[in-house]
Amino acid sequence: MTIIHLFDIFLLTVNEKRRCDSIHMYKSYQFRMYPNKQQIIMIQKTFGCTRFVYNHYLEKRKEEHLTGFDMIKELPNLYPEYPFLKEVDSCSLRCSLFDLDDAFNRYFRHQNNNPKFKGKYGSKRSYRTNYITSTYKGTKYENIKVDLKRRVITLPKLKEVKIRGYRNLEDLPGRIIHATISECSTGKYYVSVLVEVSHIAPKMIPRRVVGIDLGIKDVIITSDGEKIKNEKVIEKYEKRIKRKQRELARRVKGSSNYYKTKKKLSVLFQRLRNARKYFIHQITKKLVLENDIIVSETLKVKEMLEEKKISKFLSDASLSKICNLLKSKAEYYGKRYIQIDTYYPSSQECSRCGYQNEKVKDLTVRDWICPKCGSYHDRDINASINILFEGIKKYMQEFIS
Repeated sequence: MTIIHLFDIFLLTVNEKRRCDSIHMYKSYQFRMYPNKQQIIMIQKTFGCTRFVYNHYLEKRKEEHLTGFDMIKELPNLYPEYPFLKEVDSCSLRCSLFDLDDAFNRYFRHQNNNPKFKGKYGSKRSYRTNYITSTYKGTKYENIKVDLKRRVITLPKLKEVKIRGYRNLEDLPGRIIHATISECSTGKYYVSVLVEVSHIAPKMIPRRVVGIDLGIKDVIITSDGEKIKNEKVIEKYEKRIKRKQRELARRVKGSSNYYKTKKKLSVLFQRLRNARKYFIHQITKKLVLENDIIVSETLKVKEMLEEKKISKFLSDASLSKICNLLKSKAEYYGKRYIQIDTYYPSSQECSRCGYQNEKVKDLTVRDWICPKCGSYHDRDINASINILFEGIKKYMQEFIS
């Protein structure tokens, strides 16, 4: 019987304090949209108007302090001077002002840089509209409706738009909060619907716990000795992307061939993103479903990306995205995701006797023998076992307190 199995038996004797009642959480559903020509024109107008309003009040906020509600009160004053603002969804204009206010608040809290002006090209092309409902003479009116049987979504100013996605769903399970309409670089249109759901998190009695070490060559190494190799998606598309980039550089900027090549390059980048997204969703879901407690280190990815030699492969591994998905999926399935301290010496400590070997600081040392107890260690597996023990310690401290 291994140490891990002993901990499993020990954890079985602990009555988990977690709630098993319903919890309210937000979940987004993204659909591919197929708008007609008139709807595309309206979407493009809305992109331009929301960008114009954002930039106008960003310039104004440099001269005087305005809150989000102050800007919304002043918004109707722009209509006589700029009548094209009346053509689009007014809620989307208000949402862009709330986004601007949020950007300033995050800047004052030192969470991001100073808000910048939005450009017509290069910036994300999207807008958000909030869900509004009202009742008149016993009839309920909604500005956003999703009909998954007919495969259409009703949006302000656009009316019914054809959508595809979530074939197994008959209806969205919850109350709609807002919808975000976006256009990707390949010219495809998407709508992301945010829904508030009442989810019943099952009572969790921990039977299985795992520690994971995150890396580049092997993206996940578990305390059970399993290694999930990094598919290195970027290597599959790197040559094709470089070839298209050279081809684009030879084109005359603004010509029809320039935009054709640019679109082909955008398609390659989207395939790269989709392949990476599929890979990390598969491995995170497998980890959460097979284990009750998942433990990992707290990563400082921004500092790690400063290393030029590994930055490309580090971004390809999407380690921060893996941690975020583990956290959200664990919450949804009623599991626990624990992150230990960044500077815990998981690779240097012997998982058998606790001896700290400073020679292992050298990253070229992939396996070593403990000078104290003589145990052989694979660097990554030993680190994941130490992360497991530290996570259990943290879990028990939370439980006792």
